Amino acid sequence: MDTKSLLIETATILFQQKGYKTVGLNEILKACKVTKGALYHHFPNGKDELLITCLHALKEEITTDIEAIFSKHLSTKDAIISMIDTLISSFEKDGTITGYTFSSIVSEMSTMSEPVRKACSELYENIEHIYCTKLLADGFSAETAAAISLLLTASIEGAMMLCLTQQSTDPLKTIANLLPNLLERF
Repeated sequence: MDTKSLLIETATILFQQKGYKTVGLNEILKACKVTKGALYHHFPNGKDELLITCLHALKEEITTDIEAIFSKHLSTKDAIISMIDTLISSFEKDGTITGYTFSSIVSEMSTMSEPVRKACSELYENIEHIYCTKLLADGFSAETAAAISLLLTASIEGAMMLCLTQQSTDPLKTIANLLPNLLERF
């Protein structure tokens, strides 16, 4: 793996696990076994630029994963169940859902840095767009699809955060049982 990719991958994991403010550049450098010069070669504006790059990489990774799951299922209901099952399996296997949740970064940084807030917003909008597209294909109106997409995004992201704080998959299992029923009511 090249140095830039290593920095992005390592920093993403550290930011998700510990938060942006808690992770120092020295910790990232030590974990990657690279020099400060190597970091600034790839990210001349330092830690903020690295974070934004990490968020863009997360956006691509999450989008690819969600689109792959959604393409395998005819209905939004089945796709959501499959996606939540994937998250539950990931948590049970690894004890975390590092690759999917970025709420800790958003809550910590959204009011401090406009470029970071924008990168986070784009990630959420992308997820909502995937849900909305599937809901439109299921026959929902544009207005209803947009509202349900917001509900799905908030519910799943919130459940992932609760799983991490409770060290339990129960929140994801709860929404896996409730969300499909809600979709049928619309």
